[in-house]
Amino acid sequence: MSIVAAALFMVALGAILAAVLAIASRKLHVHEDPRIEEVEEMLPHANCGACGYPGCRAFAEATVKGEASPSKCTVNSAEMNNVIAEFLGVSLSQQTKIVARLACAGGNHVARMRAEYAGMGTCRAAAVSGGGGKACVWGCLGLGDCEIACDFDAIHMNAVGLPVVNEDKCVACNDCVEVCPRDLFSLQPVTHRLWVACKSLAEGDQALAECEVACNGCARCAADAPDVIRMENNLAVVDYTKKHANARHAIERCPTGAIGWWEGPNLVKGAAAKRIVRKSPLPVEED
Repeated sequence: MSIVAAALFMVALGAILAAVLAIASRKLHVHEDPRIEEVEEMLPHANCGACGYPGCRAFAEATVKGEASPSKCTVNSAEMNNVIAEFLGVSLSQQTKIVARLACAGGNHVARMRAEYAGMGTCRAAAVSGGGGKACVWGCLGLGDCEIACDFDAIHMNAVGLPVVNEDKCVACNDCVEVCPRDLFSLQPVTHRLWVACKSLAEGDQALAECEVACNGCARCAADAPDVIRMENNLAVVDYTKKHANARHAIERCPTGAIGWWEGPNLVKGAAAKRIVRKSPLPVEED
């Protein structure tokens, strides 16, 4: 008899719990817009984060809610983003293209090596092994971690050991920024045309002894464009909140070409910049 009573009790308890769960499900149910699934299907499923959201699903939710424009997806084609905009009945706002840019021009033909590096062939390994033998402790190590990290084939190492960004392929996914052990990459609007291709904090002759194209802290650019450029720890810094679009003249007196002006895919140097004709690597000069 006790077994029957226990069984009936368990059945009754199960029925009560099922009823409670059913009521809770109805009360706590959160409606999800069915358009989210459809928009997500139209996205590239790269989950790269270039749009500013943690993945394509989160971006789809934001576009459906009207919190983000479909054009913020830089991996999708413009045509597909337009399809999403038409599906949602919104206008496709123009998005300024963001690209990865490197703050270093010190290839192996201009940057001094004080030792020959023979360790693991990665920038991160070299960074913790005496800087891979490079004299400039701020410069690019040239082992291509960024090229490997880029899933969009937008970065390739050139003949002098520097990464070159293909702006047409770059989707500003931030992978190169995260993988570089010397924090040389940053994501910049293509409208930021005035650019300092150096992060060295060394001063004067020391900077030039380590790299022929380093910023030597001469401050000529800051003198020529004081509203846009300031000097910090011997390095020129551009204030992009100011009207830098009219400051091209600031590159003209730079003696090393450390500050330049982006014209399409090319960083143009000023008239006073030293011309570098050497293509071969500098010999190792042990201290």
